[in-house]
Amino acid sequence: MHKSIERVAILGAGTMGARIAAHFANAGVPVFLLDIVPPELNAAEKARGLTLQSPEVRNRFARAGLEAALKSRPAAFFSADSARLIQIGSFDDNLDWCAQADWILEVVAENIEIKRALLERVEAHRRPGTLVTTNTSGLSVGAIGKTRSLDFRRHWAGTHFFNPPRYMKLVEIIPGPDVIPEVVDTLSDFCDRQLGKGVVIAKDTPNFIANRVGTFSLLNVLRLMSEMGMTIEEVDACTGPAIGYPKSATFRTADIVGLDVLSHVVENIYENTPDDESREIYKVPALVQETVKRGWLGEKSGQGFYKRVKKDGQSEILTLDPQTMEYRAKQKARFASIDMGRMIDDTRERLRALVGPVLAGQNADKASKFLWSSLSRTCLYAARRVPEIADSPADIDRAMRWGFAWELGPFEIWDAIGVEAMARQLEKEGETLPPLVTKLLGSGDKTFYRNDRGKILCFDMHATARAETFKPVVNPPGILILSSLKESGAIVEKNSGASLIDLGDGVLCCEFHTKMNALGADIIAMIHAGVRRLHSDFDAMVIANQGAHFSAGANLMLVLVAAQEQEWDEIDLAVRQFQNALLAIKYAPRPVVVAPHGLAIGGACEISMQAARIQAAAETYIGLVETGVGVIPAGGGCKETLIRANEQSTGEEDLDLFNALKPRFYNIALAKVSSSAEEARSLGYLRRADSISMNRDHLVADAKQSALAMARANWRPAAANPKEGAARTQVRVLGESFLAAAKLAIHMMLRGEYISEYDAHVARKLAHVLAGGALTSAQNVSEQYLMDLEREAFVSLCGERKTQERIAHTLKTGKPLRN
Repeated sequence: MHKSIERVAILGAGTMGARIAAHFANAGVPVFLLDIVPPELNAAEKARGLTLQSPEVRNRFARAGLEAALKSRPAAFFSADSARLIQIGSFDDNLDWCAQADWILEVVAENIEIKRALLERVEAHRRPGTLVTTNTSGLSVGAIGKTRSLDFRRHWAGTHFFNPPRYMKLVEIIPGPDVIPEVVDTLSDFCDRQLGKGVVIAKDTPNFIANRVGTFSLLNVLRLMSEMGMTIEEVDACTGPAIGYPKSATFRTADIVGLDVLSHVVENIYENTPDDESREIYKVPALVQETVKRGWLGEKSGQGFYKRVKKDGQSEILTLDPQTMEYRAKQKARFASIDMGRMIDDTRERLRALVGPVLAGQNADKASKFLWSSLSRTCLYAARRVPEIADSPADIDRAMRWGFAWELGPFEIWDAIGVEAMARQLEKEGETLPPLVTKLLGSGDKTFYRNDRGKILCFDMHATARAETFKPVVNPPGILILSSLKESGAIVEKNSGASLIDLGDGVLCCEFHTKMNALGADIIAMIHAGVRRLHSDFDAMVIANQGAHFSAGANLMLVLVAAQEQEWDEIDLAVRQFQNALLAIKYAPRPVVVAPHGLAIGGACEISMQAARIQAAAETYIGLVETGVGVIPAGGGCKETLIRANEQSTGEEDLDLFNALKPRFYNIALAKVSSSAEEARSLGYLRRADSISMNRDHLVADAKQSALAMARANWRPAAANPKEGAARTQVRVLGESFLAAAKLAIHMMLRGEYISEYDAHVARKLAHVLAGGALTSAQNVSEQYLMDLEREAFVSLCGERKTQERIAHTLKTGKPLRN
């Protein structure tokens, strides 16, 4: 392994450079961010009497890039405070800062001569042994660095970050022709562990892996749209979540990327791939040429394939009509096959159903025919690119999952639909199968992937011996995959909602696996079962899963049905059982570490707050959001909020507690959710001792290590006497003094029209609980007392018509109702 990376110099403060710098700052790495010196003063600088020698002028472009990153949406920074790690400067004045950097990352314009000229200047300041990379979406890495010194070339590579860098998982690392292996290892490890990226090693071919395959897929879709007479809305209905692609589908994705950027990528592939059998598809389509000519570049110019306008004070999205080149109201696309597919949760099964009629020679609607032609040609193209752009199908699949957010890569789609069935249909349609596919089928195997007792193997067309035909898909060290552990026989106990899995080394994992990991009786039962196991069989427990989100909270459908049936005792009992399960976590005899990721809201936040420790993924969006559906937190969330406010209170005076509790009251009343795990600290959902994993793939393993460390330190709950029950912790509350202040704040928010009348009603119930009920003075109360208050307020609000309307609306639309 090469030396550690402590400081980075980023050369180029444009959209990508500034946002890459922001993500290094998110990881706690100090950054030098440099750009060119402006050639002339702007009007504002002239008015202020500045000159071209003024530092403020000379750093204008770097400062503008940093400010744009701070304002960007979605947010580039975990927290605005991270920007303090970025020091701005210019190439002319501060290029010598590169001598202090362990990694110099060039992110200037996609022009090989501009990049070469800057790197020549960099070499005069670079220390021997310093890593240098270029961020390029497709230029030859070898060609950019070929004129540099031997030491430079031995530490030279490409690092292709995807936009936006904070959120897109993929980084393609393209080794330079003379690079030493330790450099690639260091970059891979740093991007994986420190930046939270999925790393794929790509060959130095035009546009590398993801853009090569992804651009083919998009251009093929445009071709099919024209041939089949489809609208933009119809194409996006087919190429979004229906097939496991992002909601942005085809045309919204193109708008986000930028149609000028798309044109550049397409032209680069066409010019540099003379031997590609599909080269003719890499010509910029007439539709894209026309939009670029008109300056309709997508999101950056305010219009592309879609255009957002204001109408009667409301935002409306219009769609481009390719025939007239005019914008019109969006049209709803309806296909029977797509509607049918929505009923199938499993993406693999849904893909088989969508293209099944074509493979079976049955009547297929337009969507099925389109999807067959789109998916089959993309899969075929990817298979033809092995080993040109990557040696392993697994690398191409990872690149497409991480770079384009596809749920399944091309070879996983081959397997899902059926390699043999796809191959035979393609041959019927006159296509020649690539060697990769013929070798697979000729060997008697039917899939590119194989599962061997939890170990994933991938077909290797270069294998010389039959026993080596399938090789393990290698993950970076420090990753535990729960599905693989279960398949290898590590399940300790399970029911329909959750499983207990042996992670090894005396650590148990409670994994949720309901839809959206919604919390219900099965999960509560498994939490209790896990805690019981801590008394006898295990040293620690982790509560984690590897679904899209940790949990969207309680199962609202069950709450709504019980409320509509006026089953108040049932609701009361269900809340009491949930409270007891969370107390069991808090006072378990051995440490329980909760590992939230993605959404961790409502009851999921309450589970996290009562753990001995939280190990959160960096992208964790956590909060107590119950007021959004007309109730308040009732699993101990209010109680834990009070405990944390007491912890934060620096003095003995009640005013200190009041000041600590006030912002927490607003957070819950306004259903605020953190935009990152780092922000969750400032909201009080993570404590100082809690940890953050930059890469979610490492989350379970990191949580296990955290649990083990606590177990080895002989951790015990704060009050371990089981006879004390929930009364074991006393919590100070402020009573009437807090309640009166909270009611005044609610009144002011209502008058300012920040909240509705019913929001105010719910907030007053919340204030009553956080005040400790109808107490005339500050005093200490038990945890059980506070949980009883929570439960009473929750049940009473469930009886309100407007709460039931809110829950029903959220279940139907996924959005809150402000009634």
